[in-house]
Amino acid sequence: MVEVDSRRSPREIIQEVADEIPAIEPEWQRRALRHLDNLTKPRGSLGRLEEIAVRLAGIEQSDLLDCKNKAIFTLAADHGVTEENVSAYPKAVTGQMVRNFLLGGAAINVLCRQFGIEVIVVDIGVDGKVDLDARLVDRKVANGTHNMARGPAMEENELAAALTVGVELAAGAAERGSRLIGTGEMGIGNTTAASAITAVLTGRPASEVTGVGTGLDSAGVARKIAVIERAIAVNRPNRADAIDVLQKVGGLEIAGLTGLILGAAARRLAVVVDGFISTAGAALACALEPRVGNFLFAAHRSIEPGHGFLLELIAQRPLLDLEMRLGEGTGSALAMAVIESAANLFNQMATFSSAGVSGAVA
Repeated sequence: MVEVDSRRSPREIIQEVADEIPAIEPEWQRRALRHLDNLTKPRGSLGRLEEIAVRLAGIEQSDLLDCKNKAIFTLAADHGVTEENVSAYPKAVTGQMVRNFLLGGAAINVLCRQFGIEVIVVDIGVDGKVDLDARLVDRKVANGTHNMARGPAMEENELAAALTVGVELAAGAAERGSRLIGTGEMGIGNTTAASAITAVLTGRPASEVTGVGTGLDSAGVARKIAVIERAIAVNRPNRADAIDVLQKVGGLEIAGLTGLILGAAARRLAVVVDGFISTAGAALACALEPRVGNFLFAAHRSIEPGHGFLLELIAQRPLLDLEMRLGEGTGSALAMAVIESAANLFNQMATFSSAGVSGAVA
């Protein structure tokens, strides 16, 4: 199990990281825009690819954009709320899918092989022992969360440990030279936690933000909504206090992703946020420190109904809309290919003067 200094509270951990998150200096973005306008194309004709390049230049503070050592962190954890029959799959699937990730057989593995992205699989809270493998990052905090329908999902020390894991993963990525990282997750029951977080943060009823998850029928969705309503009533999470929300109705992997996103922003890393569960972590991170939003790229729009409300909350426009709801980091992988394309165009296209091409007539 991960050990954390018991004297450090989640708030102290967050404050320490948040204090290191820099502001974005507009001059780097202006320089990037001037460069784009001098490339051999009509001004603005690459659309959102130009927006991506400008944002990357501001994050990296560089005239040469760098997407090397791309990595997606897929954090896995179990949820005690599965006791309430909120998923179409048994809880054992979490650990089974972790083994599938390690064997390279999941959707995230296929996409990452295609795009040259490293998949980093992290056991932050799988219930039971996953067969240890050199490719597994074992940072287990606990064997899943408690049942949030009966009380807080996490103890304070468990939340502190999970946040610490995420922050440390971001620090390690920066030390290995990564400039672009993505989020992913695996955890049966985690759309229930993400829906509860969304309902609290947005003030919307559970019925508006809860979807089918792993494939529930209408009766299953109704049961899931009732469980979320009960969890919120039992725990009374404070909408204005993201730490309170996370501890009471979150998940270990969502806490890890929150720490990862905060830690990445503190290290000036661009973060590609996957779907619904990952965006719940991003929304919590933004609530804890609004400057985090400058470092985020929303990968795609999930068909989970709560996702659109979260994207609106953090003011992020997704790069893709493919009607996906898988998780794992699959949307992040696809969006990374788009982001890297934007960087390559910025770095490698000729200018009008270097190519001897006439510019637009005044």
